[in-house]
Amino acid sequence: MVGLFLAQVLMSFNVAALPVSLGGMVQDFGVPPTTVSTVIVTYGLVVAALVMVGAKLGQRIGWVVIFRVVVALFAASALMMIFAPTVGWAIAAQAFAGASAAIIVPSLVALIAENYHGSQQATAIGSLGSARALSGVSAFLIGGTLGTLVGWRPVFGIVLALAVAVFGFSFKLRSDRGNPEVKIDVVAAALIGGGIVSLTIGFNNLNAWGPLAATEGAPFDVLGVSPAPLLILIGVVLGQAFFMWTRKRTKDGKVPLVSLAVLGSSRERAAVYAMFIVVSLEAALNFTVPLYIQIVQGRTPFDTSLAMMPFNLTVFITATLVVRFYKRYSPRTIAVFSFILTTAALAWLALVVNNNWETLPTILGLFVFGVGQGALVTLVFNVLVTAAPKELAGDVGSIRGTTQNLASAVGTALAGALLVTILSLNVGQAVMNNVDLPESLRQQVNLDNVNFVSNDNLRAVLNDTDATEAQVETAVAINTDARLRALKTGLLILAGVSAVAILPATRLPKYRPHEIPDPSDR
Repeated sequence: MVGLFLAQVLMSFNVAALPVSLGGMVQDFGVPPTTVSTVIVTYGLVVAALVMVGAKLGQRIGWVVIFRVVVALFAASALMMIFAPTVGWAIAAQAFAGASAAIIVPSLVALIAENYHGSQQATAIGSLGSARALSGVSAFLIGGTLGTLVGWRPVFGIVLALAVAVFGFSFKLRSDRGNPEVKIDVVAAALIGGGIVSLTIGFNNLNAWGPLAATEGAPFDVLGVSPAPLLILIGVVLGQAFFMWTRKRTKDGKVPLVSLAVLGSSRERAAVYAMFIVVSLEAALNFTVPLYIQIVQGRTPFDTSLAMMPFNLTVFITATLVVRFYKRYSPRTIAVFSFILTTAALAWLALVVNNNWETLPTILGLFVFGVGQGALVTLVFNVLVTAAPKELAGDVGSIRGTTQNLASAVGTALAGALLVTILSLNVGQAVMNNVDLPESLRQQVNLDNVNFVSNDNLRAVLNDTDATEAQVETAVAINTDARLRALKTGLLILAGVSAVAILPATRLPKYRPHEIPDPSDR
């Protein structure tokens, strides 16, 4: 059990360590933070694209054998992060880590089912949820401390140590044999994988390539249209084609890549929608706060860990304790109340946030958001598991892995694109209305290509121009105000997304676990 627990910690620690390392990677690689966000996005993209195939590979090859192979691959990805000379190496490293996690995610459930039964099995499954939350807390605290005192690279030395430990513990697991007769639906795998990759790349490059008209940074254009929205459209079409193909294969009596029976009622579909939204919101916040603290304010990773501690601790505690309310309140009641909390918290943060993240109002907002988020992640997964028969547990795991990791990738990508777009509009409007900044200076600084930079970096850029001291201070003041307004607007938009999520939450079950389900509650 220690090995399986650490395997969940391994994946979660790696994911949580990436935002803490944001500032260090920006400085080491000499790239903007939106480029470094691609490192974070890549992991979730690859997991989401491959997790369904990973589940079938485990059944075909054997869970213990393939588990050891991918844990070793995860160790190799950690080494690549430690010694990465460029951001391209870091992106490749997270692609390998994502491919490994795509098999580790379903293998954890399968190995628990193989090695534990009865009450021990329930306890083992519950420990995976607490491991994820605990990893978030420890990664921000340990990663922040190491990132401040030593650097961001040693953080992934911990990931390497965890992978080595998990590999060693894997020899305590009961051996199993694969089933060579298990077939992998290659067409479905290509459709869902291509759809997820297309969606994520599209969302991740909305800012760089243009949300509609193609920018100069776009690799190509179609009649002047940016490839980003076209890729998003292609992703949606491929996703619909995957569902159509899977339904046809099921109707023909063939084994699909994943059974859509786990999404057979409005309850299950509502749970997936709710899971996607809440994980997207969490990813957006986990990217936004480190971006602002480390890049904009120029503070240390340890400051980031302290600022995020109220949120991470609250998620951990709430995810553990929310099960106590299942016998008193229905999933629908808990979900609606939780989304009301996340909406209120994000709107409150948009109102009170300033250049100091340690103020009581800001801490209160992060605390309330953590309560809602922690309750929702545990609740919606529980709804999916309890609604599906036991023989479809692997399919539930695939749906969960795809949804969570796609949501994480899309949430991070959209947060970066949204904030930079708002910042660009704010800066452009402020500069146009300011008579103290001449057109010649605007062209020298290239204000059409703004990004999140610290005041010190902005001053360094302006010092290479013919700007006077007064003009430098004016530009810095504009940038400072524009960044804060971009952050507030971004948080307010996230609050709107959270409010919309209340609608699918009202379709969750209205009965409690010990009650007889209402047949009309579908």
